[in-house]
Amino acid sequence: MALNLDLDTYLNQLKQLVNIDCGTRTPSGVAKIADVLTPMFEQIGFHVERFQLHNDAGPCLKITNKPDAQFYDVMLSGHMDTVFPEGTVANRPMTYDDEKAYGPGVTDMKSGILSAWYALQAMTLEELDRLSIVVALNCDEEIGSLYSREWLETIARQSRQVLVCEASRPTGNLIRSRKGNAKYELEFHGVASHAGSALADGISAIYELSHWSLAIKDMVNLSTGTTMNVGVIEGGMAVNVVPDYAKAIVDLRFWNTEEAEAIDKTLREMAENPFEKGASVTVNRVTFKPSMQPTADTEALIKLVSEEAEKLELTYGWEDAGGGSDGNFTAALGIPTLDGFGPMGAGFHSDKEYLLIHSIQPRIQLLANVLKRI
Repeated sequence: MALNLDLDTYLNQLKQLVNIDCGTRTPSGVAKIADVLTPMFEQIGFHVERFQLHNDAGPCLKITNKPDAQFYDVMLSGHMDTVFPEGTVANRPMTYDDEKAYGPGVTDMKSGILSAWYALQAMTLEELDRLSIVVALNCDEEIGSLYSREWLETIARQSRQVLVCEASRPTGNLIRSRKGNAKYELEFHGVASHAGSALADGISAIYELSHWSLAIKDMVNLSTGTTMNVGVIEGGMAVNVVPDYAKAIVDLRFWNTEEAEAIDKTLREMAENPFEKGASVTVNRVTFKPSMQPTADTEALIKLVSEEAEKLELTYGWEDAGGGSDGNFTAALGIPTLDGFGPMGAGFHSDKEYLLIHSIQPRIQLLANVLKRI
């Protein structure tokens, strides 16, 4: 069945989704998104199940055409949350011109969810009868799927392949691999003393942090793509006091998950042997997302998607992305996973976020045609 898309209707539906404050830390807003999406998917014959995984998070939605299925031919993955705080919509609600749509989450990733809804409608009853499809929409992707990871992985293990409906790049590229990432909180403890009359009695937590910052800089390996950044630091209470506490927040990005685990081991060994005698260090890995790497089965899926993109005469390519998505988790399970099936856009996590309007219909058609081929 060919895609039936009225662009004005699409943009009005998109505006309804974008103009809800639904940052991860605004669970009531994520719930409102779920309230809008539930009847939309039910309207096209899909069964919707709602999961409340944690009191501090919004709901997740499991949507399928085969509610009794134990196994799915394909899982479509998306998230309902954004990075933006309450009040963002009031300051900059969705707007659009002839070329682009703008607004918080317009590309990351309300348009991807909406486009998946349209792609499913382009399938015939025979195709829907043949295939078991599940759509997993979580509530906390923007904080590393802290509460929903296990839920997502459970659904992914029941699925033959995963298509993530995050945005495609402005170049038209889809995503074949993504870096893994981790966030560390490092706490440094020393002994406070007067910096003038009792300097030698103190142990500086800031000096310990400084040693660690330089050691972390030396762990960066640009040739393998492993990067670390000490992005936020705090510590000290007064200029005349030897500081007894400091804290650093560190970002780690990597292609090789084993290399990341080796760094984790090194950090913990460093904590057992502080640079400053008498200091102590606590290492807390707050989040961890393994890298998304293609397998032989993924390469076969890439070939299928490429064939359909070429039939539609799309401008496209396959990109290795530095940022992560929930596809990192599903790929790490060994399940063929590809990303970037939403419309084209950029400026994620900023007030410059935009969606390229001309890409909406062809990217929906691509996703629909891929689903038909599976």
